[in-house]
Amino acid sequence: MKLWMILAVLMMVMAPTVYGINKVVYGVDDRVDVVDSTNPLYVQLASATAGMIDKRDLVLKDDYYKVSGGTLEDRGICSYARFAQQTTAPVCSGFLVAPDLLVTAGHCVKGVSNCKNFRWVFDYMVDGSSNVIEQVAVDNVYSCVEVIQRSLSRVSNQDYALIRLDRPVVGRTPVTVRTSGKIADDAQLVIIGHPSGLPTKIADGANVRKNNKRSHFVTNLDSFAGNSGSAVFDANSGLLEGILVRGAQDYTYERTNGSRCMVPNVCEMDECRGEDVSRITTVTKLMEILATE
Repeated sequence: MKLWMILAVLMMVMAPTVYGINKVVYGVDDRVDVVDSTNPLYVQLASATAGMIDKRDLVLKDDYYKVSGGTLEDRGICSYARFAQQTTAPVCSGFLVAPDLLVTAGHCVKGVSNCKNFRWVFDYMVDGSSNVIEQVAVDNVYSCVEVIQRSLSRVSNQDYALIRLDRPVVGRTPVTVRTSGKIADDAQLVIIGHPSGLPTKIADGANVRKNNKRSHFVTNLDSFAGNSGSAVFDANSGLLEGILVRGAQDYTYERTNGSRCMVPNVCEMDECRGEDVSRITTVTKLMEILATE
């Protein structure tokens, strides 16, 4: 397949809309698989992370779903890029905020009918023995039954969705959410989600760059399309601060062996436009729900 066709497929698969798809690596690529993380807090937080997978890519087989999805290399990424041989399936990320409530980016969910075309899958992660994920347990797969609140506005820059799952999630602890105030200007950050549709990745080593907007703050988190909807935490306390929604261009062309492929775009920590994180406190319905608990 010609590269431009691969690129077209990649862009369509990795983002339900063109709004908010671009992300990038800042400084050193800090992404690690959950199995390779040495931080127990981050591993615990990762259990509340889910990937949004097209229901057509999940085929029920007894007590598990067979997952369809090519590797990053199949999608036009250079074979020598990090994680190029890992399988990809999620098109967005989300995180658990109550037993049956999940938050993601607004551009990932258009409405309840669209939401029902996808499944939310927990533990879409490699175990260290293989880069390939061929199946997921039935108990880890959930459907969307209600879009409680959604906002997607270029005027206000708000970009979030609060959805209800088809049943309470058991065996997982919802994240602890900021309900007032705002993140510190010098806060250190960690993001957990599915960059480019990969198995769950944890990326720390980032910080707040701008903190003056009501709707969002700007960071230098290592993130990509597929990270849209990812949980962004205070790296020290584990407090949920916001939702990754948009950023700089995530891949650039590189020529190798006479052909072109893509590698992650790399910026210095204080360069490029930065990655925007919608403040969790702007999800007003969630704030109301948490206030009654």
